[in-house]
Amino acid sequence: MSTSIRPAGLMTSLTADDVWRAMRRASFAVLSHVTPAGAPRSSGVVYAIEGRSLFVAVAKDSWKARHMAVDGLVAVTVPIRRGGLLSSVFPIPPATVSFSAVAVVHSGDHLDHLPRLDRLVPPDRRANCSILEIRPTGHFITYGLGVPLRAMREPARARARVAIG
Repeated sequence: MSTSIRPAGLMTSLTADDVWRAMRRASFAVLSHVTPAGAPRSSGVVYAIEGRSLFVAVAKDSWKARHMAVDGLVAVTVPIRRGGLLSSVFPIPPATVSFSAVAVVHSGDHLDHLPRLDRLVPPDRRANCSILEIRPTGHFITYGLGVPLRAMREPARARARVAIG
């Protein structure tokens, strides 16, 4: 079981499994990278998780498919909704999970080997897409995950660094 380290020496019981569980409940992330020409890019993506990888379907000729194939280094931030019913009344910010990752570009038929990910792309449209497999590396950097809502006002309590493992 891995523990995370919070600034100011505070320990938490937040584990990599807890972070994966939270990301499985979400389906939206912001994917960022640098183009081959050195320009920063980011965009929202819908993902599904299989094992310890996130999978994203993109158009074959999209900049994501072309640029990810060059070096595959990406940064990802997943917002995790918080607040339950309170969030419909008050503006409650999401918790976040951020991490560095390596993205590998596969053909659309790669999903044939991962039937649990059928919701990403219907079988009849797979020939026109590429699949990004995003594998986190290093640590998850979390904010507001595993702490009470009130603690999100205190960065030292709300932040954590959790080994991906």
